[in-house]
Amino acid sequence: MTGETKRNAAIAGLGITDVGKVYGRTARDFAADAVRRACDDAGLLTSELDGLLVTPGLNDDLNASLAEDLGVRDLKLLNVSRGDGSSVCAAIAYASMAISAGLANTVACVFADAPLRRGHRAGAAYAPRESPRGFDSLVAEAGLANVHAQYALATRRHMETFGTTSEQLGAIAVAQRAWASRNPLAQMREPIRLVDHQSSRLIADPLRLLDCCLVSNGGVAVVVTSASRAAALAQPPVHILGFAQSHPVHEDAKGSRFGIVSGAAESGPAALRMAGADIEDVGIAEIYDCFTFAVLLTLEDYGFCPKGEGGLYAEEGHLMPGGGRTAVNTGGGQLSGYYMWGMTPVSEAVIQARGVGGDRQVDHNELIMVSGNGGVLHHHSTLVLSPRAPS
Repeated sequence: MTGETKRNAAIAGLGITDVGKVYGRTARDFAADAVRRACDDAGLLTSELDGLLVTPGLNDDLNASLAEDLGVRDLKLLNVSRGDGSSVCAAIAYASMAISAGLANTVACVFADAPLRRGHRAGAAYAPRESPRGFDSLVAEAGLANVHAQYALATRRHMETFGTTSEQLGAIAVAQRAWASRNPLAQMREPIRLVDHQSSRLIADPLRLLDCCLVSNGGVAVVVTSASRAAALAQPPVHILGFAQSHPVHEDAKGSRFGIVSGAAESGPAALRMAGADIEDVGIAEIYDCFTFAVLLTLEDYGFCPKGEGGLYAEEGHLMPGGGRTAVNTGGGQLSGYYMWGMTPVSEAVIQARGVGGDRQVDHNELIMVSGNGGVLHHHSTLVLSPRAPS
């Protein structure tokens, strides 16, 4: 695939439903709503879609039959992507490649989920659904029964290796809340201080409540089409300049780089190479932030700071609004904005690229990196977006 053909797709529409504590709707309902909103945003009819890429969350009711709910027929491209948090960026890359190859013309990529239930704690949505069996029961008995504990293990290893501190993780949470305070879509807008982070309860040592992302109901979709067609539609096109994936799937064994290096170390530079750009060119980074530690590790692996210095980078204030050369998680991310898996960073990147971020709009929006992180640092995907067409 030549440079000319692999970079001729753009995001033309963005649809965001109500997100957060929104009850009484299924993931499938949210997904259909989000796709319709994305088409309306682009000035298209849903009947003009000839591709649909679905990314489900925890619930199993969202699948390829969404096409029936939307009433779209004769699709040229239909698939369900399951790579956890890395799925959305990967799906947008697949849509871009399909358009470049002539397999489809107008593709909707959608994520939706509805794990929250009225009267139940948010954390209950991610509790194990069945008791572990066999050797997995030994892992659970050791305390690694959920994703929080596994991320805590990765975080502790980074701390022991590089001297990273809880206060440095707290600096990430404080900075993202500062951005969220400027975002009318954010669930959590009340500013916090480092002392608030440090006094929040431990979830899985060393991770505290304010180190952990929100749980949200809702849906987000984008419409991807050719750059030339996008330029004639209702919204300014957001060009897809680069993309890449990396799936290290770390072993639970001696010599593993778990907690030290993630798939971002390969995926990020590869996406930048496709875009013909360097890390110094990036004005905005929308980083998948299921936990504060995921932000820290991705910053290091993308090359925004040296390996082992992600904590210091945050502590020095580079992530605060106006604090650094590159603005990070300008909508508050998943920690304070809303948790729509990989669509959280993608949606904010589109808003920033269009220049409609309001009080949080960043002037230097010519090049935006977007990350997706799946599993417990098992999968990573990266997009490079821009309001400007590739030269």
